[in-house]
Amino acid sequence: METKSAVKMLAALAQETRLAVFRQLVAAGTAGRAAGELAEAIGCAPATLSFHLKELSNAGLIAGRQDGRYVIYAANFGEMNGLLAYLTENCCAASTGSCEVTAVCCPPEAVTTSDSTPRQPARSPLLIGRKNIEAIVSRERKKRG
Repeated sequence: METKSAVKMLAALAQETRLAVFRQLVAAGTAGRAAGELAEAIGCAPATLSFHLKELSNAGLIAGRQDGRYVIYAANFGEMNGLLAYLTENCCAASTGSCEVTAVCCPPEAVTTSDSTPRQPARSPLLIGRKNIEAIVSRERKKRG
């Protein structure tokens, strides 16, 4: 991930309403949530929410899809994990011991059902540590050429 992309994402999240929206969408998983549901959940006027959704979308953190007459928004987990990898890329680089940072990110499949019962994820959670970060960064560099 390039520094400009990381700054754009962090700037989008550096606002209370947008952070609340993003957290709601992360909790919703890949199913996402309709704009009306988000507005109700965070207590935001629809016009104001539309502005914040646009900012998060422009930063690449969320995406919207048409479902009938509704627009369903979902978090972009690939970009979110890329940002986390970027932020922890040099974790413990100066340390002679093992890295102590173990931020766990749930994969998109690890969402709860409508009765609030957690479903088992299709794969194990991504554990961000030094070796995983190096692999992620290496893949990102290969993608970018």
